[in-house]
Amino acid sequence: MAPPTTRAEKTRRTRQRMLDAAARLFTEHGWAGTTVEGIARAAEVGVQTVYFTFGSKRAVLKELLDTAVAGDLDPVATLDRPWAREVLDAPDPAAQLALQAAGARAVLERAAPVLQVVHAAAAADRELAELWQLNRRQRHTVQLRFAEALVTKAGGALRDGHDAASAADVALAVLGPETYGLLVTGRGWTPARWEHWAADALVRQLLPG
Repeated sequence: MAPPTTRAEKTRRTRQRMLDAAARLFTEHGWAGTTVEGIARAAEVGVQTVYFTFGSKRAVLKELLDTAVAGDLDPVATLDRPWAREVLDAPDPAAQLALQAAGARAVLERAAPVLQVVHAAAAADRELAELWQLNRRQRHTVQLRFAEALVTKAGGALRDGHDAASAADVALAVLGPETYGLLVTGRGWTPARWEHWAADALVRQLLPG
């Protein structure tokens, strides 16, 4: 006989159900069109359960973004995750850039719709504007660490005199949700096609020859 579900597991499942409901509503109706009452109704919980768990609608969206980027609820920084360690441990520059594109694709397939909600709402909501800027700074921090590793593997010789700072800027643009959304969501590219293009673009922009 299976052991009874623990209180902690029930709490975790309820939290995940609310996040799943919020993801559907935010992506279908946007920030303004989604309410805490709607999230509660879709998750089949009381309104007070949503407030007790998260505190506010903004907090729901922030946690939804965090979990979409991470892929789980574990409090592990991006640079400590296996895919990021694989990027840093790649044996040569071209292999690293291919892994960066693959890692970005995996994140954006989960997180791009939520990032689009945050970006769209940022113009009218100061706290969400700060959340968008925080996410951008976090993405830049990751790309800068990757770029520092790339410079070392390339013996300090990147294309057109790029250093780690400007290489991180290039990666931030190529691998960002804005570019992904334009090509995949806007123009109908498959994520696989985008990944191939992104890896090729990074090689052409950053590696000599």
